[in-house]
Amino acid sequence: MQKKKIEARKSPIHGNGVFAIAPIRKGERIIQYRGKLRTHDEVDEEYGDEDEDGHTFLFTLNDHYVIDANIRGNVARWINHSCDPNCESEVEEDPKGRPEKDKVFIVALRNIRPGEELTYNYGIVLDEPHTPKLKKLWGCRCGAKNCTGTMLQPKR
Repeated sequence: MQKKKIEARKSPIHGNGVFAIAPIRKGERIIQYRGKLRTHDEVDEEYGDEDEDGHTFLFTLNDHYVIDANIRGNVARWINHSCDPNCESEVEEDPKGRPEKDKVFIVALRNIRPGEELTYNYGIVLDEPHTPKLKKLWGCRCGAKNCTGTMLQPKR
């Protein structure tokens, strides 16, 4: 059995966070992001009318599906955003081309020492203009030297 390498606890970045409790090697798959598989329409129907609060457990898996970690989610949902992340999300596509079988893993971008908080760039893309209100709503608190102040990705 593999030794547990991460745990959730209070984060200086925001709310809960996930921290290394053992060394993690660069390139290591740390955890699979889990939750209920839902269509984009289902998610829009359930959460579309709610006022955004810049806090989400929804992970876009592909053009067809979203992982909703509000339902059956695991500790991966507590990994915070950072503009200078030590992890990244990696989508593993189903070899038989079934989008409902795709998976998301959190992978170390570099060696991570015990005590370090795990972070990745959420890569949030919005179609609408990035107003000051939206930038504040999706504000970043990572504290990195290169922090953009928002989790929103720049417009292309």
